Amino acid sequence: MRREIRVGSRESALAVAQAKIVMEGIARFHPEISLSLITMKSQGDLLPDLPLGEAENSGKALFTGTLEAALARSEVDICVHSLKDMGDLSPELPIAAMPRRGNPFDALVLPQGEEFRGLAALEGAAPEGNGPALGCSSPRRRVQLRSMAPLLRLAPVRGNVPTRLSKLDRGLYGALTLAVAGLERLGLEGRISHIFKTGEMIPAAGQGILAIQGRRGEDYGFLEEIRHPPTEVEASAERAFIRATGGGCAFPAAAFARISGGEICLEAMLAGDPDSPVCRDKIKGPLERRLALAEELARRLIQRVQN
Repeated sequence: MRREIRVGSRESALAVAQAKIVMEGIARFHPEISLSLITMKSQGDLLPDLPLGEAENSGKALFTGTLEAALARSEVDICVHSLKDMGDLSPELPIAAMPRRGNPFDALVLPQGEEFRGLAALEGAAPEGNGPALGCSSPRRRVQLRSMAPLLRLAPVRGNVPTRLSKLDRGLYGALTLAVAGLERLGLEGRISHIFKTGEMIPAAGQGILAIQGRRGEDYGFLEEIRHPPTEVEASAERAFIRATGGGCAFPAAAFARISGGEICLEAMLAGDPDSPVCRDKIKGPLERRLALAEELARRLIQRVQN
């Protein structure tokens, strides 16, 4: 008898592409499972002009709440989220698995045909309110961009990835910052003008990671083959740092972990507000101490921000 699994996803092109990545992985190892995709609009989709900082729970429920409610009501069997959109989890709706991480970094996207000549060139292109600004709503990205280019003019931008690119190409913005993973999953990697490494911009905790959410007590053995334990370990350290700082979408905080040589290296950023100086630090140690290391790094950076 074929088992049916209903997969919940937001309706955006990126969310659907990400859900299909998970569905294709399940189908590869479990052809006996019948998979169906159920899409729905999140609060963020229904309120495209709402600033992220005004959303409930620092913006997290803006993108995940509708799907989680459907999961709790057994209208779907699993949900696929971008991990960076997820806040604190209910014990009843845990993360069942995380596949291998995609590209974790942030990208700068310019209008088609333009070449990246450094952020200083963008500063000069839109000085003191003249010319199109760089579209960026994330406080984490904004504070790090300003640390690199203090005269850079920034303006908020909302909407899904194709909508933002359309606004860029119509001249409403001079550039955009977007996640590399999202562009790649949509087949739009050709739009990337520059990829920010961690020395320039530390990515959001969980960026590039897909989280498969389920219900407590149910059997999710069919996800075992697509789980990637190193990704899950790195994600736990990054999320532990964000929890320890009290951060969220509206708080300038970032964390990026990498496993190397049996140890975990966690690099993080914190700022008091979007106009404050950026404080950065890193810590390294045994994998089994990753949560304690994340909390120690958070204490260090909180102290520096407060001083």
